[in-house]
Amino acid sequence: MAAQKFVDLLNEQIGHEFAAHQQYVAIAVYYDTLTMPQMAALFYRQALEERDHAMMMVQYLLDTDSTVTIPGVGAPTNSFSDVVEPVKLALAQEKRVTDQVNALTAVARDEHDFASDQFMQWFIKEQVEEVSSMSDLLTIVERNRDDLETIEEYLRREGGGSQADDSSAPPIAGAGA
Repeated sequence: MAAQKFVDLLNEQIGHEFAAHQQYVAIAVYYDTLTMPQMAALFYRQALEERDHAMMMVQYLLDTDSTVTIPGVGAPTNSFSDVVEPVKLALAQEKRVTDQVNALTAVARDEHDFASDQFMQWFIKEQVEEVSSMSDLLTIVERNRDDLETIEEYLRREGGGSQADDSSAPPIAGAGA
């Protein structure tokens, strides 16, 4: 069984991941309304990824016979002043999640909960990739804020952040159902 302090924080993190899911859906919808299908698709994928992260955490708690508590989340930001603001918000969110993942890992280590520490390692790697890709996207969007077609072309050319399945990823609750 996982350390209770870790379990409590991981249950909180599940809420953060679901909140990120909703925020990315709101961002995707914003870009959809601007007829930016590449940006919309990127953030719809990001939303699914955040949902999957929450469900990975749920599965881990189930696997360790820990109590799972699904917290409520606040409403996402739905209005943006320009095409740059949602990406800035997304980058800030990814940096915040990185801090949360690091804090979870620190608690696991402090509690000598080595299984939970190992579980968190995948999320550490994932956050490095997320912050890097969102930083790159912010650079492109800031540089081309008045040229939406160039932003869309960049995502078409770069693959829009689509990733192959990661065989090292933790299992997702409900994925086998």
